[in-house]
Amino acid sequence: MRGLAGRTAIVTGASRGIGLGVARRLVEEGARVVITARKPEALAEAVESLGGPEHALGVPGNAADAEHRRETVAAAIATFGSVDLLVNNTGINPAFGLLMDLDLDAARKIMDVNVVAALGWTQEVHRGWMKAHGGSVVNVSSLSGVRPAPFIAMYGASKAALVSLTETLAQELGPGIRVNAVAPAVVKTRFAEALYVGREEEASAAYPLKRLGEPDDIGSLVAFLLSDEASWLTGQTVVADGGIALQGQH
Repeated sequence: MRGLAGRTAIVTGASRGIGLGVARRLVEEGARVVITARKPEALAEAVESLGGPEHALGVPGNAADAEHRRETVAAAIATFGSVDLLVNNTGINPAFGLLMDLDLDAARKIMDVNVVAALGWTQEVHRGWMKAHGGSVVNVSSLSGVRPAPFIAMYGASKAALVSLTETLAQELGPGIRVNAVAPAVVKTRFAEALYVGREEEASAAYPLKRLGEPDDIGSLVAFLLSDEASWLTGQTVVADGGIALQGQH
């Protein structure tokens, strides 16, 4: 894809799952990646799977921590010379059930990690590099952010807020910085295991494409949106759902 070779991307929450799938595709396209996650051991394994220090750098920490964000941007510039691309992938969903039963501290944590931290990362890369040099940002939302999501409604509300944030940032940061989002349905990751493990055939049957998503499916889409191939796209949320929304469910 045009415009990825030689560029540097920060991908948050990338020791496994969608984040690692994104990082893998970016490396395949010639980019260098700086990946973050909370667990140093898992992060080190991910760096090795991406080809080692020539291609990837791991910076452990909490995505919602401002100092971690500053350290990561500084490390990216010191190691690879730029921060051209940002993928806000970190997300949590510690609550399952009805909104009337939701602990408000859990609600605040979901919004802090899924929305406020994404804004914080964007501010940090803007200050550190993109304001002067331009760049591209992709936020990982969810199908639950564009359609009602029973029993994970606060997670869905946070991902809807991320879609709104994407649109406003695209307006504020153009023309030098493009900001887009992806909204996946169920992707086969540890994060989503409760939605398919032990019943994958049944879960897949509801999809017109008759399968769940894979991290590489989202990795390819994110790489496209970051690349110069998508140079006239900004403020968009691309749904990647195997057609499930056509069935009126997800």
